Amino acid sequence: MTPFHLFALQTTLTTLMVEAQTVIALRLMGLSGVVPARRGENARMVTEKWPAMMHAGIAANQAMLAGKSPDQVMEAGLRPLSRKVRANRKRLMR
Repeated sequence: MTPFHLFALQTTLTTLMVEAQTVIALRLMGLSGVVPARRGENARMVTEKWPAMMHAGIAANQAMLAGKSPDQVMEAGLRPLSRKVRANRKRLMR
């Protein structure tokens, strides 16, 4: 693993953390009535967790079984989570 790979992984993690906190804040504001929330958003925030984590686990396991390095395994596991969180942030900010 080169320093550039480490920096890329750190950037991915930081982006995921910031976007996840944004989604949490937007959902809390929707629950409290500060911003309008779409119908079914409360159920969606609960039901989408399991499939997202399952896809992340499967991707990480596949990378690990393929003999990838630890940083590549972590990147593979973060990719599905990052896509889901990014999609949620975009949807909630409309």
